[in-house]
Amino acid sequence: MKNTIGSALTVTLFGESHGEAIGTVIDGLSPGIEVDMDYIRSKLAKRRPYGSIATKRREPDEPEFLSGVFNGYTTGTPLTLVIRNCDTKSEHYEDIKKMPRPSHADLTSWYKYAGFQDYRGGGHFSGRITAALVAAGAIVMKALEKKNIYIGTHIKNCHGIEDREFANYKKDILTLADMNFPVLDETQAIAMEKEIAAAASEGDSVGGILETAVINMLPGVGEPWFDTIEGMLSHSIFSIPAVKGIEFGAGFNMAAMRGSEANDRFRYEDGKIVTVTNHNGGINGGITNGMPIIFRTAIKPTPSIYKAQETVNLENKENTQLVIHGRHDPAIIHRARIVVDAVTAFTMADLLTVRYGTDFFKE
Repeated sequence: MKNTIGSALTVTLFGESHGEAIGTVIDGLSPGIEVDMDYIRSKLAKRRPYGSIATKRREPDEPEFLSGVFNGYTTGTPLTLVIRNCDTKSEHYEDIKKMPRPSHADLTSWYKYAGFQDYRGGGHFSGRITAALVAAGAIVMKALEKKNIYIGTHIKNCHGIEDREFANYKKDILTLADMNFPVLDETQAIAMEKEIAAAASEGDSVGGILETAVINMLPGVGEPWFDTIEGMLSHSIFSIPAVKGIEFGAGFNMAAMRGSEANDRFRYEDGKIVTVTNHNGGINGGITNGMPIIFRTAIKPTPSIYKAQETVNLENKENTQLVIHGRHDPAIIHRARIVVDAVTAFTMADLLTVRYGTDFFKE
């Protein structure tokens, strides 16, 4: 079982949705990085259920540091944090131990772990585990910001409703940092929330597309073949539950362009080399070129819906129908954005540590 990602900076996840706690261990962090609890709580708040369009499971999500932090700063040794699970209702999941929910990991975990897996709330596969990722990621995001590297994500599309693209990158990113429902055009937020509410009223769910920008990333970071920026980001982004696709820059739209349209021309501007366009999303040859890194992530509709669905009974080996119970989100896209930010921060920090050493982040 592989629950660790990273090279010079590694992140290990542990815990189950309805277990005593979830958590993470980060190894390779520079000593002397500030651990700002208010900042961490502000990021965890972006992952919490929002209003009437989210699950009724409400957890306090207060991180506890067991190691690696002393007097408010990282020590440089492995940092271990836990978040206790407080609001669990495991009785809602008795049926799924024998009737796997469509599009969940219930069946595949049964194949892999031979029925010994913790099925309550999805166990180790649950989106609940991402709270630990966000808490740990907030430490790294703060360290990146002190190096003037900022990460921001907005809902580009929610079930067909489009938000505008990034314009003034830093202003937009700072604006998104204070939003529970992250859109750049607030009028579209109203339409998106109505779409989510409409799906919820029918016992259904919706998905969408997130768009992420990383600005002021140093040029020359990344490797030309197997550890490209795109490859490393894709590896970490696909670890997030519900992610089904990723594209960089103009992405699949580049297939319809000619080279004269797709190529990002270079020029000097204020003494720096920039590109006139950014169809390649700030990456050439797997390496950062100094322009904003832009990518989009496809989030599938929440698989937990209240409609009757076909499934199988693993005990008697018969076809059957399942109606799920419990507390579930009709959309997770607005909560997933901070998870995307967190794992993006881990990836950028890992690559920077590989390039410049552990002390790159030391204050």
